[in-house]
Amino acid sequence: MDPSHGREDDAPRQRTATADRSTLTLRVNGTERTLTLDHRTTVLDALREHLGLTGAKKGCDHGQCGACTVLVDGRRANSCLLLAVAHDGAAVTTVEGLADGDRLHPLQAAFLDRDALQCGYCTPGQLCSAVGMLGEAAEGFPSHATARTAPAALDAAEIRERMSGNLCRCGAYPRIVEAIEDVTP
Repeated sequence: MDPSHGREDDAPRQRTATADRSTLTLRVNGTERTLTLDHRTTVLDALREHLGLTGAKKGCDHGQCGACTVLVDGRRANSCLLLAVAHDGAAVTTVEGLADGDRLHPLQAAFLDRDALQCGYCTPGQLCSAVGMLGEAAEGFPSHATARTAPAALDAAEIRERMSGNLCRCGAYPRIVEAIEDVTP
Protein backbone atom coordinates (compact mmCIF):
# COMPACT_ATOMS: atom_id res chain seq x y z
CA MET A 1 0.00 0.00 0.00
CA ASP A 2 1.28 3.47 -0.85
CA PRO A 3 1.92 5.35 2.46
CA SER A 4 0.82 8.65 0.93
CA HIS A 5 -2.60 7.20 0.10
CA GLY A 6 -3.89 7.61 3.67
CA ARG A 7 -2.68 11.21 3.84
CA GLU A 8 -4.42 12.14 0.61
CA ASP A 9 -7.71 10.69 1.88
CA ASP A 10 -7.42 12.62 5.16
CA ALA A 11 -6.80 16.01 3.53
CA PRO A 12 -10.31 16.53 2.09
CA ARG A 13 -11.89 15.64 5.46
CA GLN A 14 -9.73 18.20 7.25
CA ARG A 15 -10.68 20.94 4.79
CA THR A 16 -14.37 20.03 5.14
CA ALA A 17 -14.16 20.08 8.94
CA THR A 18 -12.50 23.51 8.88
CA ALA A 19 -15.12 24.83 6.45
CA ASP A 20 -17.86 23.59 8.80
CA ARG A 21 -16.52 25.32 11.92
CA SER A 22 -16.43 28.91 13.06
CA THR A 23 -14.84 30.72 15.96
CA LEU A 24 -17.24 32.83 17.97
CA THR A 25 -17.43 34.59 21.28
CA LEU A 26 -20.30 34.33 23.73
CA ARG A 27 -20.46 36.33 26.95
CA VAL A 28 -21.72 33.58 29.25
CA ASN A 29 -22.75 34.62 32.75
CA GLY A 30 -20.62 37.73 32.40
CA THR A 31 -17.48 36.00 31.13
CA GLU A 32 -16.36 36.12 27.50
CA ARG A 33 -15.86 32.62 26.12
CA THR A 34 -14.33 32.01 22.69
CA LEU A 35 -15.26 28.72 21.05
CA THR A 36 -14.63 27.05 17.72
CA LEU A 37 -17.78 25.12 16.93
CA ASP A 38 -19.41 23.17 14.18
CA HIS A 39 -21.98 25.38 12.45
CA ARG A 40 -24.75 23.03 13.56
CA THR A 41 -23.97 23.38 17.28
CA THR A 42 -26.86 24.84 19.25
CA VAL A 43 -26.41 27.27 22.11
CA LEU A 44 -27.63 24.47 24.42
CA ASP A 45 -24.95 22.06 23.21
CA ALA A 46 -22.27 24.77 23.38
CA LEU A 47 -23.22 25.45 27.01
CA ARG A 48 -23.47 21.82 28.09
CA GLU A 49 -20.84 20.05 26.00
CA HIS A 50 -18.23 22.74 25.42
CA LEU A 51 -18.50 24.93 28.52
CA GLY A 52 -19.63 22.38 31.12
CA LEU A 53 -22.69 24.40 32.16
CA THR A 54 -25.31 21.71 32.64
CA GLY A 55 -28.09 23.77 34.24
CA ALA A 56 -30.04 24.17 31.01
CA LYS A 57 -31.49 20.77 30.20
CA LYS A 58 -32.14 19.01 26.92
CA GLY A 59 -35.77 17.99 27.26
CA CYS A 60 -37.61 17.69 23.98
CA ASP A 61 -34.88 19.20 21.75
CA HIS A 62 -37.70 20.82 19.73
CA GLY A 63 -38.40 24.03 21.67
CA GLN A 64 -41.63 22.72 23.15
CA CYS A 65 -40.83 22.05 26.82
CA GLY A 66 -38.73 25.01 27.97
CA ALA A 67 -36.20 22.94 29.94
CA CYS A 68 -33.40 24.57 27.94
CA THR A 69 -34.54 28.18 28.52
CA VAL A 70 -31.72 30.70 28.99
CA LEU A 71 -31.54 34.46 28.64
CA VAL A 72 -29.97 35.74 25.43
CA ASP A 73 -29.29 39.46 25.55
CA GLY A 74 -31.82 39.64 28.38
CA ARG A 75 -34.62 37.83 26.57
CA ARG A 76 -35.67 34.28 27.33
CA ALA A 77 -35.02 31.79 24.57
CA ASN A 78 -35.12 28.05 23.96
CA SER A 79 -31.41 27.37 23.59
CA CYS A 80 -32.02 24.07 21.79
CA LEU A 81 -33.34 26.03 18.80
CA LEU A 82 -30.57 28.62 18.57
CA LEU A 83 -27.49 28.03 16.44
CA ALA A 84 -24.46 29.24 18.39
CA VAL A 85 -22.79 30.77 15.31
CA ALA A 86 -25.82 33.01 14.80
CA HIS A 87 -25.33 34.44 18.31
CA ASP A 88 -21.69 35.49 18.09
CA GLY A 89 -21.20 38.31 20.61
CA ALA A 90 -24.45 37.63 22.48
CA ALA A 91 -24.76 37.74 26.25
CA VAL A 92 -26.09 34.41 27.54
CA THR A 93 -27.27 33.98 31.11
CA THR A 94 -27.88 30.48 32.42
CA VAL A 95 -29.29 29.41 35.76
CA GLU A 96 -25.68 29.18 36.98
CA GLY A 97 -25.33 32.92 36.37
CA LEU A 98 -28.45 34.10 38.22
CA ALA A 99 -26.98 34.07 41.72
CA ASP A 100 -24.61 36.80 42.88
CA GLY A 101 -21.83 34.71 44.40
CA ASP A 102 -23.35 32.94 47.40
CA ARG A 103 -26.43 35.19 47.36
CA LEU A 104 -29.28 33.57 45.46
CA HIS A 105 -31.30 35.49 42.91
CA PRO A 106 -34.63 36.49 44.55
CA LEU A 107 -36.47 34.02 42.31
CA GLN A 108 -34.15 31.18 43.31
CA ALA A 109 -34.80 31.99 46.98
CA ALA A 110 -38.56 32.18 46.35
CA PHE A 111 -38.52 28.79 44.58
CA LEU A 112 -36.81 27.29 47.64
CA ASP A 113 -39.12 29.06 50.11
CA ARG A 114 -42.24 27.93 48.24
CA ASP A 115 -40.89 24.45 47.49
CA ALA A 116 -41.63 25.23 43.83
CA LEU A 117 -39.89 22.17 42.47
CA GLN A 118 -40.11 18.44 42.67
CA CYS A 119 -37.69 16.46 40.51
CA GLY A 120 -35.89 19.69 39.54
CA TYR A 121 -35.34 18.87 35.88
CA CYS A 122 -37.36 21.83 34.60
CA THR A 123 -36.34 24.20 37.40
CA PRO A 124 -33.38 25.90 35.64
CA GLY A 125 -35.56 26.65 32.61
CA GLN A 126 -38.44 27.78 34.83
CA LEU A 127 -36.11 30.15 36.70
CA CYS A 128 -34.57 31.66 33.57
CA SER A 129 -37.99 32.00 31.99
CA ALA A 130 -39.37 33.70 35.10
CA VAL A 131 -36.44 36.15 35.20
CA GLY A 132 -37.00 36.94 31.53
CA MET A 133 -40.75 37.24 32.04
CA LEU A 134 -40.32 39.74 34.86
CA GLY A 135 -37.99 41.76 32.65
CA GLU A 136 -40.53 41.71 29.84
CA ALA A 137 -43.30 42.79 32.20
CA ALA A 138 -41.16 45.66 33.51
CA GLU A 139 -40.65 46.83 29.91
CA GLY A 140 -44.37 46.60 29.20
CA PHE A 141 -43.94 43.65 26.84
CA PRO A 142 -47.44 42.15 26.46
CA SER A 143 -48.31 38.49 26.72
CA HIS A 144 -50.46 36.76 24.12
CA ALA A 145 -53.59 37.40 26.18
CA THR A 146 -53.19 41.12 26.84
CA ALA A 147 -53.82 44.20 24.77
CA ARG A 148 -50.76 45.69 23.12
CA THR A 149 -51.38 49.16 24.53
CA ALA A 150 -50.61 48.79 28.24
CA PRO A 151 -48.65 46.35 30.38
CA ALA A 152 -50.83 43.88 32.24
CA ALA A 153 -50.70 43.34 35.98
CA LEU A 154 -48.88 40.14 36.80
CA ASP A 155 -51.58 38.28 38.66
CA ALA A 156 -51.60 34.48 38.85
CA ALA A 157 -53.47 34.13 35.55
CA GLU A 158 -51.03 36.40 33.73
CA ILE A 159 -48.04 34.57 35.22
CA ARG A 160 -49.47 31.22 34.12
CA GLU A 161 -50.00 32.60 30.60
CA ARG A 162 -46.49 34.05 30.36
CA MET A 163 -44.89 30.88 31.75
CA SER A 164 -46.93 28.51 29.55
CA GLY A 165 -43.89 27.64 27.43
CA ASN A 166 -42.22 25.90 30.37
CA LEU A 167 -43.56 22.47 31.19
CA CYS A 168 -43.26 20.62 34.50
CA ARG A 169 -44.02 16.91 34.40
CA CYS A 170 -44.27 16.82 38.19
CA GLY A 171 -47.02 19.43 38.29
CA ALA A 172 -45.33 22.02 40.52
CA TYR A 173 -47.17 24.83 38.72
CA PRO A 174 -49.14 26.22 41.69
CA ARG A 175 -45.96 26.66 43.75
CA ILE A 176 -44.04 28.06 40.78
CA VAL A 177 -46.72 30.71 40.30
CA GLU A 178 -46.68 31.51 44.04
CA ALA A 179 -42.89 31.87 44.01
CA ILE A 180 -43.04 34.25 41.05
CA GLU A 181 -45.83 36.24 42.72
CA ASP A 182 -43.60 36.59 45.79
CA VAL A 183 -41.02 38.57 43.79
CA THR A 184 -43.40 40.42 41.48
CA PRO A 185 -43.47 44.15 42.19
